[in-house]
Amino acid sequence: MAPSTGRSARPISPHLQIYSWAGTMAMSIAHRVTGAGLYFGMALLAWWLLAAAIGPGAFDFVNRQLGTWYGTIILIVFSWSLVHHALGGIRHLVWDVGAGFDRKTRTFLAWGTLVGSAVLTAALWVVVLLVRS
Repeated sequence: MAPSTGRSARPISPHLQIYSWAGTMAMSIAHRVTGAGLYFGMALLAWWLLAAAIGPGAFDFVNRQLGTWYGTIILIVFSWSLVHHALGGIRHLVWDVGAGFDRKTRTFLAWGTLVGSAVLTAALWVVVLLVRS
């Protein structure tokens, strides 16, 4: 038996610099980040609904803020995170039923989540901007 050095003989867990980045790893991180971002978007929604309940002055103020260029960017990012998180949830649902674990399907689902969220968000905002004008 080797003398004790005070350190465990177990291997140290590898860190992110050792792992090679893959699409599924990036989408897993993005899924967590968008999930956290949805909290801020829900705060915006609550602010908007609260302003509607308070009265026309408060509601007009919030609508003016969200209608500015920076408000529109915030809403676009929020809607993208909502769509991306939903598609990531569908990807996880596919895995939960035991399908899609081969490398080709995992990569396809990762890219599908990324491209699909961008396309669906763009389509959503085309409609929003057409209705707005």
